[in-house]
Amino acid sequence: MKVRRNLAMKTVDTRDQKRYNPLIPALEAILLSPKDSSLELIFNNLGSAKDIKEYLMEKEIGFREIYDRDIIILQFKV
Repeated sequence: MKVRRNLAMKTVDTRDQKRYNPLIPALEAILLSPKDSSLELIFNNLGSAKDIKEYLMEKEIGFREIYDRDIIILQFKV
């Protein structure tokens, strides 16, 4: 998992995740981020991205989806 921080948004790249499901670092980033912080999650696993989207919808967190070939990027505020 790669984590990149800039002034406005924390990025969690799950594409190289080998040890366990990409959902784990994605959920960890969501749950451990301070309120009102911005997150960007990068997936190449459609199932994991779909699961995170469902989670965000259940929590009524709006998000933006970006599709680039086989990469799915979700951007949102926690």
